[in-house]
Amino acid sequence: MALPTIDTAFVEEFEAGVHLAYQRMGSKLRGTVRTKTGVKNKTTFQKIGKGTAQQKARHGDVPAMNLDHTNVNVTLEDWFAGEWVDDLDQLRINHDEMVVAQQSGAAALGRKTDEQLITAMETTTSTHDEATNGITKAWALELMELFGAGDVPDDGQRYVSVAWENWSQLLNITEFASQDFIGAAELPFKNATTAKEWLSFIWFPHSGMNAISGPGHTGLAYHRNAVGHAIGADVSSTIAFHNDKDSWFVNNKMQMNAVLIDAEGCFSLDLKD
Repeated sequence: MALPTIDTAFVEEFEAGVHLAYQRMGSKLRGTVRTKTGVKNKTTFQKIGKGTAQQKARHGDVPAMNLDHTNVNVTLEDWFAGEWVDDLDQLRINHDEMVVAQQSGAAALGRKTDEQLITAMETTTSTHDEATNGITKAWALELMELFGAGDVPDDGQRYVSVAWENWSQLLNITEFASQDFIGAAELPFKNATTAKEWLSFIWFPHSGMNAISGPGHTGLAYHRNAVGHAIGADVSSTIAFHNDKDSWFVNNKMQMNAVLIDAEGCFSLDLKD
C-alpha cells in the first residue's frame, strides 16, 4: 500500500516559514556577534593584538608591527526540535496550525542559539557586577569607562544584554528614559521591548539571562568582534511520514556553536533584580 504523500509546495513553504520565523523571533544575539558560515565540523576565529606605530630612518625599512595572533577554535554541535503530527490532524492543509508549528520549532532553535552564545560569553574573566543595587547610572558609567580604558572600539558595535528585571531598572533611570537627555527619537517607552543606544552601548532585554542568588540575573556587555558564532548548517526542516504511527514527523534542525574570542571585549555582569 502506498504511503500518504505530502504536497511538495507545503514542505517548501513550511521550511521557508521556519527559517523566516527563526530570523524574526528565534534569536536575539546571533546578529550581534561575528559569524562564520559554511563551517565543516570545526573552525578557527582569529584574535589579533594591538599594533604600535613606529618611525623609520631615511631610506630604512618600515618596521613591522608584529601583531600577536591568537587562534580560538570551536567545534559545531547538532541540535534538533522535532514534532509528531497525526495524519488525521490535516495539519498539512491548515495554514494557521502550520504557522504555529513553524514558530514553535524556530523559537526552540533560536533559544538554543542564544544559549550557546550566552554559555560562551560567560566564560569571560572580565566582570562588572552590581549585586547590591542592580543597574544604576553610576554603574553604567563605570561600564563605559571599562570599555574605553580597554580600547574596545566605540564603533556602534558594543552591546549589553540584560534580564527583563534589569531592563525595568534602566527604564527608571532618568538619563536613559527622559526626552530631556536623549531626544524623542530614542525614548524607550515608545516600544519597551526594543533595543536602545545609550552611553556607547546598544542595550536590550533578554529572557535567557541566567538567574543568580540574591535574587538577580547575569547580564552581558560585549563587542561584536569579541564573540564568534560558527554555522555548519543553518536552520532547516524535513517532513516524513511514519506508517507505524500514522503520523508525520517534522524535524527542525541546525548545526552551530559559539566561542569567546576576546575576554577583554566581553564582560559578565551579575545584577540584582
